[in-house]
Amino acid sequence: MATIKDIAVSAGVSSATVSRVLNNDNTLSVSPETRQKVLDTAHTLNYRKKSRIYAKSVYTMGILQWFTPQQELEDNYYLLIRQGIEDFCKQNCIHIVRTYKADVNYMEALKSVDALVCVGKFSNDEVKRFRKITSCTIFLDMPVDDINISTITLDFKQAVETGMDYLVSLGHRRIGFLGGREYLADGQLFADTRKTLFLEYCRKHNITCEPYILEEEFTIESGYHMTKKLLKTNDLPTAIVAASDPLAIGAMQALNDWGIRVPEQISVMGFDNTSLSSFTSPPLTTIHAPAYDMGSFGANIVFNILKLQPTSAMKIQLPCQLVERKSCRPLENTLEEAPDRHSQMAEAF
Repeated sequence: MATIKDIAVSAGVSSATVSRVLNNDNTLSVSPETRQKVLDTAHTLNYRKKSRIYAKSVYTMGILQWFTPQQELEDNYYLLIRQGIEDFCKQNCIHIVRTYKADVNYMEALKSVDALVCVGKFSNDEVKRFRKITSCTIFLDMPVDDINISTITLDFKQAVETGMDYLVSLGHRRIGFLGGREYLADGQLFADTRKTLFLEYCRKHNITCEPYILEEEFTIESGYHMTKKLLKTNDLPTAIVAASDPLAIGAMQALNDWGIRVPEQISVMGFDNTSLSSFTSPPLTTIHAPAYDMGSFGANIVFNILKLQPTSAMKIQLPCQLVERKSCRPLENTLEEAPDRHSQMAEAF
């Protein structure tokens, strides 16, 4: 059986460092890389701590990301979730197995994990397969109807109402919506709750929205393309709500190319509060989605499920906050004069 000395020799650190890492000594001053190397080595050598309470001193947590690494870089919402998971694991001496659905044999990589955090949107068949790997599984950013499965999602109802209340308080009564379509592995469209709640809010408050609703993908390019479609109609809303910051950034670029000023002529609001949102011109007003916290909470919960084996699952919704910057302003009538100029510029696109 592997010993602390074996781990120290293999990892190239002292036995004392190994002991303090494995005992979760937060006063130990080592880099995250060194700490992770010790955990990886202990896992590889199948180290077991002598204890009457726990048979294992090093747990293994799998992270399954439905996005590809490239998509994760382009839209860092899911990257932040993963970082929250990984930081919790590093702080609590948990070995990490990180996988993406795009990986070859990703299920094989996860077969020996003690706990599993699934990030993104998955089909019913996939949910069942993942649960067979380990019952200590949690799904982040996707509701699952099964009452025996733990989930953490965003409180979209609160988020949509917060954003719409803000725009209505600024006097906006014609509001557009730019959304994205996401498909599960079985080809089924995953309905965006934000769109449904947006429509409900507009009907309840007599907001004109139907001519201004478009959906493509959750990308900057789609935000740009959908806004071009709106511009060609010569019938614009006074504000646009985008279901992600990349969509909002694409919309702002299209408006800028068309010669329409944000927010003087049209207000734009995003969703997520990604790192780019404060560096747009003007800085983007958006709804902050606590992605990092979702990851950290998810790892914490599934780790405690692993240790405590509770009989009840958890269904958690995280509130979202308005981040007011410079892309929205009180309504003025400047936009009412714009259609004639739009007609003259229609050939530009």
